[in-house]
Amino acid sequence: MRNVLEQESLKWVFVGGKGGVGKTTCSSILSILLAGVRQSVLVISTDPAHNLSDAFQQRFTKIPTLVNGFSNLYAMEVDPKVENDELASDDGMDGILSELTNAIPGVDEAMSFAEMLKLVQTMDYSVIVFDTAPTGHTLRLLQFPSTLEKGLEKMMSLKNKFGGLINQATRLFGLGDEFSEDAMLGKLEGMKDIIEKVNRQFKDPDMTTFVCVCIPEFLSLYETERLVQELAKFDIDSHNIIINQVIFDEEAVESKLLRARMKMQQKYIDQFYMLYEDFNITKLPLLPQEVTGVQALKALSRHFLTPYQPLLIKGTLEELEERVSILKSQLLEAETELDRLRKGKQKV
Repeated sequence: MRNVLEQESLKWVFVGGKGGVGKTTCSSILSILLAGVRQSVLVISTDPAHNLSDAFQQRFTKIPTLVNGFSNLYAMEVDPKVENDELASDDGMDGILSELTNAIPGVDEAMSFAEMLKLVQTMDYSVIVFDTAPTGHTLRLLQFPSTLEKGLEKMMSLKNKFGGLINQATRLFGLGDEFSEDAMLGKLEGMKDIIEKVNRQFKDPDMTTFVCVCIPEFLSLYETERLVQELAKFDIDSHNIIINQVIFDEEAVESKLLRARMKMQQKYIDQFYMLYEDFNITKLPLLPQEVTGVQALKALSRHFLTPYQPLLIKGTLEELEERVSILKSQLLEAETELDRLRKGKQKV
């Protein structure tokens, strides 16, 4: 992942993939690493089922909040339902525009995108990391700028046809100047300019990249392939893949189940390397515990920069000594249990 950290021109970093592969953990770690090399970083969740608060063990809202322990890392969670309800209650021109937006398929993604447009206008952050919803929702979100751009062009062409009628209607019903043809045109053109700007930035590989997160299983491999192809259609750059929850072959594993899983995983890892030979692939280990809290995220972040090395490598003196120690402990436990059962039987 060093290439992402070293690319100083990056403005937008999307982290996405199939549900349950560890997108939130990876986007949180990536934002922590970027905070070390950038002036200000915002990590924003566009998934209706938010997990950023769980990852950092800190409550986040729709307002950018400083992450505890950092001076330049902020996080926020866009709640599409709340945004939608708030916009629906607006009066005047904003209310009409919100109604038009609600008519576009994918309202959740639209509201997330509206939040993003506000950030574009302020330009307060040097880089923004998106913890996205599962693949299907994310593809709609990325498609939204183009869709909205086309929609606004249609609305403006309708305005050219029926502009006089709009002015007559506003005068007839005694509506204010904010409903006039010029006011509506100004709002639409302002929105169109912002969307065109974001659309250009999304398609610029110097400013935008997409990091695909997956696990070494068939469905995740298939979903990643679909995602990479769709991103190519949208002209969105993607050259990083994170393979999460890997059981490393070098690791000392005694369990038959884990050895079987390891063999299965290796088959799909080989396919990843074959399909994406020109991608930067990062492998992260399957851990015995959850990764929550800043310290745990920082501890795992080192594997984003240097390849993971198992603590005990199979066939080494240290690994054999550890195995002997475990077997002795297990034998002692078994003997204790056997004595307990014998005593209980004698009493009966």
